[in-house]
Amino acid sequence: MSVNVNRSVSDQFYRYKMPRLIAKVEGKGNGIKTVIVNMVDVAKALNRPPTYPTKFFGCELGAQTQFDTKNDRYIVNGSHEANKLQDMLDGFIRKFVLCTECDNPETDLHVNPKKQTIGTSCKACGNRGMLDTRHKLCTFILKNPPESNDSGSASVKKEKEKKNRKKDKENGSGSGEAGNHDNFDAPQAVDGDDDDEDWAEETTEEAQRRRMEEISDHAKNLTLSEDLEKPLEERVNLFYNFVKQKKESGTIDGADKEILAEAERLDVKAMGPLILSELLFNENIRDQIKKYKRHFLRFCHNNKKAQKYLMGGFECVVKLHQVQLLPRVPIILKDLYDADLLEEDVIFAWAEKVREETFNQLHLRIGLKISSASPHTVISSVSFSADF
Repeated sequence: MSVNVNRSVSDQFYRYKMPRLIAKVEGKGNGIKTVIVNMVDVAKALNRPPTYPTKFFGCELGAQTQFDTKNDRYIVNGSHEANKLQDMLDGFIRKFVLCTECDNPETDLHVNPKKQTIGTSCKACGNRGMLDTRHKLCTFILKNPPESNDSGSASVKKEKEKKNRKKDKENGSGSGEAGNHDNFDAPQAVDGDDDDEDWAEETTEEAQRRRMEEISDHAKNLTLSEDLEKPLEERVNLFYNFVKQKKESGTIDGADKEILAEAERLDVKAMGPLILSELLFNENIRDQIKKYKRHFLRFCHNNKKAQKYLMGGFECVVKLHQVQLLPRVPIILKDLYDADLLEEDVIFAWAEKVREETFNQLHLRIGLKISSASPHTVISSVSFSADF
């Protein structure tokens, strides 16, 4: 489910949306920790690095934080409920995201480590201000400034402006008011630093057009897709089509992180292995388990519900290729176990459930809606999850 970025706004048509925080507690005793499963998506909706809200939680809770950016894992030590963190996120949004003038979240941060200042600029109303740097998070931000979404164009713009100033000086037009007419709205810093050049704005037609494009792109990031509001069946099919497109385009081998992110965005992560099984497995399943192990691990690692859906997908594949696969079921189960895709108790629970059933009857139990012409099975997953 999505929520308003500014939760004090109750308008259901408020265009600035973000995903509701999903928190997962892992470990025991002194090693217990809370993983913010969808922190990347939440941070994207806020136009802030995911490390910022994670560190904010740590500051507010007095807990250590861990960032594994490679695997998109953002962790706060200790056990914390999702609702509590969601309320805490509101504080982060008020302090570090919302414009102080118009209360919209279309803001950018401008960090000046030399001067130890953090400025804000709002693309919605044009307001500019400075953050109160007394909060502990500000120390982290000053040491880890955000990478601008348009850092490439910004650096090119800076370099271009420096070259123009150098030319003006060489041509003798760098001194006096006449020589500075192109920068009338960008006063030079008193101490000569170039750190404040981000505050300058070009007034050409091209610059205005570029800024409008930036605002549009920013709004797209802030406005969460309405897909989350759709019924489960539609979201599962959207995910199915996403994975299918990756497969057909030949880019699926390196798309494991994208596929996981899409499943989390659509809130169908647990059901992901069922879809992957249908699209990536066939009679050559043993080789495909090795090939796509990383894709399945992103869903199945420490997630028994996802492992149960993987068993459902496995049943579907066996049903479609009974002649080749039925005699090899024990070997394939061992392959899945050796690849760390299935845990023992999940396999035992499944075996206990189907002990008195034959594979020819499985499709009746899990309600498969498949045929040789249309093997699309995503709808069946809903009934499967409750079977064991």
